[in-house]
Amino acid sequence: MTVRKVIARSSGELAGILGLSSAEHAALRVQFELVEEIGRELKRVGLTHAALARLAQTSRLRVTAILNGNLEGVSTDLLLRLLGVLGVRVELKFGRAA
Repeated sequence: MTVRKVIARSSGELAGILGLSSAEHAALRVQFELVEEIGRELKRVGLTHAALARLAQTSRLRVTAILNGNLEGVSTDLLLRLLGVLGVRVELKFGRAA
């Protein structure tokens, strides 16, 4: 079996590669945006992965996996909890799909 390496440069490209529906792509895009903000805030406040994990009542391994882009089995609720303990308030904005 030949394995071909594919690089996705955006959530849209990844959704296309994986054959995701538009709804699945939207959920993936939201999660990636939350992860990017977690990474920025973690650097800004200077916490370690272990400290963030303790505050959010999850494991350091899970926080590290999330920050490395592994979102398998990760709920949006956990991502919001991580942002919450970092002092970030998340606001939702709704609009018509293009």
